[in-house]
Amino acid sequence: MTERAVLDHGLIVANYGRHFLVETPEGQRLICHSRGKKSQGVVGDRVMWQASRDEGTIERIEPRRNLFYRQDEVRTKSFAANLDHVLILLAAEPEFSSSQLSRALIAAEAQHITPIIALNKSDLVEPFARAWEWLRPYRQMHYGVLPLSLRRSSDVDRAELLKLLSGKTTLVLGPSGAGKSTLINLLCPGALAQTNGLSQALNTGKHTTTSTTWYWVDAEHSTALIDSPGFQEFGLNHIDPAQLAAYMPDLRPHVANCKFYNCSHLHEPGCGVMAAVKRGPQDGGISENRYKIYSELFAELSQPRY
Repeated sequence: MTERAVLDHGLIVANYGRHFLVETPEGQRLICHSRGKKSQGVVGDRVMWQASRDEGTIERIEPRRNLFYRQDEVRTKSFAANLDHVLILLAAEPEFSSSQLSRALIAAEAQHITPIIALNKSDLVEPFARAWEWLRPYRQMHYGVLPLSLRRSSDVDRAELLKLLSGKTTLVLGPSGAGKSTLINLLCPGALAQTNGLSQALNTGKHTTTSTTWYWVDAEHSTALIDSPGFQEFGLNHIDPAQLAAYMPDLRPHVANCKFYNCSHLHEPGCGVMAAVKRGPQDGGISENRYKIYSELFAELSQPRY
């Protein structure tokens, strides 16, 4: 028999270690196993799979447009593939880490994925005002920052989000307590309850609870959200330190003004980036906090690896 007669198209919509939940073009979902010892698939992968009894086997992963992932000295954690957006959801409370935000943005830039920053809990007036001001450098970049009050689940917030995300595949990323579950439920009512039921049904010994899950927002299946677990660390060991400034939109325009083509932007004379830091953001330059993040990341990524 030919391959076409044997293999079917599918989309990975949940990840259970070496087992995956695959959706067919007709909307049916079934558990598939990965072929071989290594599990290479991630949510968002388009795959070719082969039926076997009431389950299936993933035989091939189709080429990806991109892959959003983090990497430290110990392991690589892949979140999802074939993304249009990464929505980084922060909250006025609890306080968020500028380093973690910057790392996620850099990882998205490196994979040519459009990042969106959203700040939740606008109903907390004073904490929100402080966080909004702190995000000024990011609002001045091409990201913009979307204000939200998900606790109140306003129709305005829902309409703004749908307008932004319509027709796209978006990974929702953020620290615990930012409101990711509330956002998913706002755009996909009942989605998390369905997932919890599925996880309990599958967690009977050989399956473990899913960590990343795909949700359709609309009946036409044109808009999707991918929920991911909260993260404490976000390693960028896969980023070349020489390319770091190119992935930071507030630093990138000033690199062309450097005297040396291989400038590290840390100590060289005639450095356009360092000159922009001296001017400050009020004169079209770079904020000291953002430059500090760059310097610390450059040092971290330049460490010898054994």
